[in-house]
Amino acid sequence: MPTPPSSHQGNGLDAFATRIRQSLAEASSLTVDAILLERPRQELHGEFAFPCFRFAKAAGKNPAELASALASTLQIEDVELTAVGPFLNFSIHPSALAQVVLASTLRDDFGCAQENLTTIVEFSSPNIAKPMHVGHMRTTVIGAALSRIFQRLGHKVIRINHLGDWGSQFGKLVAAWQRWGSEEALEASPIAHLLELYVHFHKEAETDPSLAEEAKRAFQELESGEDNLTRATWKRFTELSLREFQRVYDRFGITFDYVRGESWYENQLQDVLAWLEGCGVLEEDDGAFIIDLSEEGIKTPCLVKTTHGTTLYATRDIAAAKSRWEEFHFDQMLYVVGAEQTLHFQQFKAALKKCGASWQERMEHIPFGLIRLTEGKLSTREGRVISLSEVLDRAVDLAQKAVEEKNPELADKKKVAEMVGVGAVVFHDLKHQRQKDVIFNWQEVLSFEGDTGPYLQYTHARCCSILRKAERPIPSFSAIQPELVQDGRDLFVAMGRLPQAIRDAGQKREPMILAQALLRIGAAGNAFYREHRVLGTGDEELEKARLATIDALRRTLALGLELLGVPVPEEM
Repeated sequence: MPTPPSSHQGNGLDAFATRIRQSLAEASSLTVDAILLERPRQELHGEFAFPCFRFAKAAGKNPAELASALASTLQIEDVELTAVGPFLNFSIHPSALAQVVLASTLRDDFGCAQENLTTIVEFSSPNIAKPMHVGHMRTTVIGAALSRIFQRLGHKVIRINHLGDWGSQFGKLVAAWQRWGSEEALEASPIAHLLELYVHFHKEAETDPSLAEEAKRAFQELESGEDNLTRATWKRFTELSLREFQRVYDRFGITFDYVRGESWYENQLQDVLAWLEGCGVLEEDDGAFIIDLSEEGIKTPCLVKTTHGTTLYATRDIAAAKSRWEEFHFDQMLYVVGAEQTLHFQQFKAALKKCGASWQERMEHIPFGLIRLTEGKLSTREGRVISLSEVLDRAVDLAQKAVEEKNPELADKKKVAEMVGVGAVVFHDLKHQRQKDVIFNWQEVLSFEGDTGPYLQYTHARCCSILRKAERPIPSFSAIQPELVQDGRDLFVAMGRLPQAIRDAGQKREPMILAQALLRIGAAGNAFYREHRVLGTGDEELEKARLATIDALRRTLALGLELLGVPVPEEM
């Protein structure tokens, strides 16, 4: 993966990457920004590689000759150069590697950047009156992770929960409530009863056409702006749902800067329709109003007003985007929404483009694959859902059993089990490539072995245990000799790559990159303290250096896991 220039010259391996680029630039006609370093295909060949293909012709040599010439003439402090075919490889001297990485992990800006951008992240966005099910997990944990990553990279991050609290489905729900609603059932389990009503509506509507008419009338009453019974019912359902959602967000440790549902833009919809008309993009089609997007290469028009006079999801999204631009003047606005909504985002971005809103280029859909049950796609209409609370409860129950078996004397086992269970669920999602579908399988989700969150949490807790057992202050960097731990190359390389992994995760909008980097750090860390005795070595200076290394591992894991939203217990 190419390594772009970094202004943070002391951040892990970035210190050496900067040094290498500067030396290559001085030895050629290239600028520092034009030089992109890669990782060698085999780690044994070094920490960085420079492919000579692009620049060989200008130098009057073939790529292999250029690599060989540079290897024999270029000298870089603390770096050994080797030509391997058309690649120039760079190996960092072990003592220098240990020294720089240990120092880097102590810095407050380790893994930070100063990109100074305003980034809006819209994520989670559950529907009112429906349970947050396992299908909401991906938008919730991916959006939260990206928000933390961008904040670490220096962005002003604005987190928005765009609730689905408006639309024709509420007409259906009100109609169902009026026919079959039970006050007793609503008080006992509000979301479960509302889901039951929604499912019942769709079953009955197949044979009872009057239900659809009742739903249309109810939604028209909701959009009328009047304080009627329909609006009062909708407000009640909204309040009940928000309380339920907040319990889930609290367990994930997720906060929002703004919780603004589609209804928040209700009083802006007529102005938006007038704006669209003033831009000359509205066309009437059998009593409805559409925006023809064929000039933008999209065959399906964007419907913004129905024949019944009601607005649609696209209308409200246009209103939301316009409102956010006017309020925040964002540099980028990311919509963490499933891949099945790709056409919708293409449509409403194209509609804004037709209106001359150049800032729509700063809007980006961040799609992700579905979570599926083994028997198929999750469906609220059919009632085939697993609630997110149920997922977390079952994960925590399993974690508690594991904690009881492994450490029955552990204090506050319930708290640790919550951290481990939630961490297992979050990491399982984020270790997968964002755009791939995930089959929801309890055994895989809740596994506490292999490439899992609990494995990394345990590695962190093991570091904390070693540091406690030392019964001494953690040695300061100035008091240790880094060359004594230079045989921990794999660990220092893995930790030193974390800043680049954070940047790559942000640039590619892919938390998996960070998750995989942490797994490499965890594996190297476990190998280090398995192969190198930390306490009781009989050598004071060696023990101090190894304690400092364990503390660096602890710090690095804690930073990465916290960015992903995985809790970091100090005991397990």
